[in-house]
Amino acid sequence: MPDRSIVMMSGLATRKAFDDHLFAAFTERTGVEVTPIYDPTVQLLRRLDAGEHFDVMIAATPSFDALIANGVVAQGPQPIVRSGIGLAVPRGAAHPAIATAGELIATLTAARSVAYSRTGQSGIYFVDLVKRLGIEDVVLPKATVLEKGFTGTALESGAADLAVQQLSELLFVSGAEIVGPLPEELQKWTEFSAGTATVSTRNPDVAAFVEFISGPEAARAYHLTALEPVPSGLLS
Repeated sequence: MPDRSIVMMSGLATRKAFDDHLFAAFTERTGVEVTPIYDPTVQLLRRLDAGEHFDVMIAATPSFDALIANGVVAQGPQPIVRSGIGLAVPRGAAHPAIATAGELIATLTAARSVAYSRTGQSGIYFVDLVKRLGIEDVVLPKATVLEKGFTGTALESGAADLAVQQLSELLFVSGAEIVGPLPEELQKWTEFSAGTATVSTRNPDVAAFVEFISGPEAARAYHLTALEPVPSGLLS
């Protein structure tokens, strides 16, 4: 068991990449164990308000502005990935058409129930999207709303027949099958960055971890889990 460790808080979008690939590789290379705490960005901010400790936070990039201003996170969070939103159905179910705005509207309004996360970046955007599309009165009253977590679990339980979330999060649930991303004109890309806690800026293990998850080995793991590395220079 490694005798050195750091704590990473992260949103759910990057969880599969970290759990399946990056933690083991980083620990093998450095001897440093990473203890993860996963929650949607909104929930992570609440945990910080409650005084929980972290060394590195992976969160939606705009979330860091207030944390930097308040001295919680050091200047210069490192952008690492961006994630798009998509739809999934229960594994083995027919895939509805969602390639255009018109097809997406028809699919959402015909669904028995669409699952989304109330506190996730994708769920917040989804509510705004159906309002902009003028279908909130049809879609939202019959939606399956999760406070947090993976919306694909509502497909496994039968509570919903469609689930919306970051593509990488839909990939996490074995009983969910990704239909595809939202149409490009309706897509919401969310950039996630790695921010270092101000109290951890002098910790070389923390610096090594941020460098590792910003590098080419991490970029390959991101691609495997439906994430896009940023900046594009990661793959050069």
